[in-house]
Amino acid sequence: MENFIAYNPTKIHFGKDITDSLGEVVKQYGNNVLLIYGKGSVIKYGYYDRIITPLKAIKVKITEYSGIKPNPVVEDVDSAVELSLKENVEMIVALGGGSVIDTAKIISLCIPGRFKGWDVMKRKVEPSSAIPLIAVLTLSATGTEMNGVAVIQNHTTQEKIGYFNELAYPRHSFLDPQFTATVPFEYTSFGIVDLITHALEAYFGKGDVSLSDRFVFSIIKDAMHYAPLLLNDLENYEYRANIMLNATCALNGITNYGKKNGDWGVHAIGHQLSLLYDVPHGASLSIAYPAWLRLHKNRIPDRILQLGEKLFNTNTVEKTIEQLIRFFVSVKSPVHLIDIGIENCKKAEIIELMNKNKITGLNHNLSKEDHASLVNYMM
Repeated sequence: MENFIAYNPTKIHFGKDITDSLGEVVKQYGNNVLLIYGKGSVIKYGYYDRIITPLKAIKVKITEYSGIKPNPVVEDVDSAVELSLKENVEMIVALGGGSVIDTAKIISLCIPGRFKGWDVMKRKVEPSSAIPLIAVLTLSATGTEMNGVAVIQNHTTQEKIGYFNELAYPRHSFLDPQFTATVPFEYTSFGIVDLITHALEAYFGKGDVSLSDRFVFSIIKDAMHYAPLLLNDLENYEYRANIMLNATCALNGITNYGKKNGDWGVHAIGHQLSLLYDVPHGASLSIAYPAWLRLHKNRIPDRILQLGEKLFNTNTVEKTIEQLIRFFVSVKSPVHLIDIGIENCKKAEIIELMNKNKITGLNHNLSKEDHASLVNYMM
């Protein structure tokens, strides 16, 4: 077991109507708020009103920035920072899923030093402070509500990368499962895939810790239990609540205790698909993970076999991979590029971008030859 430090400063407010107390929390941090959200679904379904009402009740100044894309871009970071500096914003309330909250994290780091977003992402500058961030979650998937990680893409440089900073943890995160009840089938499914692959990335990381592995198995098995129930009853509060808790726990640190790191090679592969074709994040992962497992079936057979035994009661590597594919198919998440209309003629450009961005894992290295093999498996 590796030496480790456990740190998670985010205070989680979980449950029905929990945002009723949002104003009491916000007023602890200032009187000038940036409210950031996506493209309009939060207004359509009433979540915006649920947030704006307690904010107006405490008479804070509210500056709004909307239109964050599902695969967030650095241009929105810079535009929101410019607006925030002009309006003397003191704190951020982020209403949305991973894309909104990740964008807000980098904005919070950029404002004190007047930094550019990509300079932060590429670590050309090192923020020494961040303005307070409060997250209100509307999609169970990324776990960003309880970690210090953000993922942003830059189409100019053709990169989609992750960034970690302890200053980026939200001070508070409000998790009301009711706020996810209107997420459609497709994105509910992609969120479940995302949380499961987060647990898998920890499992295939560097280090051998029985307890952390058991956390991984429990999170995945619980998510697989609730997935068909929820997908057949999308407005069920209890099913939404359990998936929401699974997603948070999958990436709040507990699955990495005693390990040096997760692997994250599969996420890096998926990011290339999002860059090139705007593939939804979860969909990119259900395509990439079976391919990655096939590439590694003779490299780490014992590790894959243990996963299959614990999750599916399988006794071979091939059956383990088959069962994972079967689960992804059962929740109607794609498992091949052709499933989302990406045909063989695109293979070369995918491989080229993977080579350009030197896609690899933190534990299991990937070569250029591996990139080609992975794309063939994904086809």
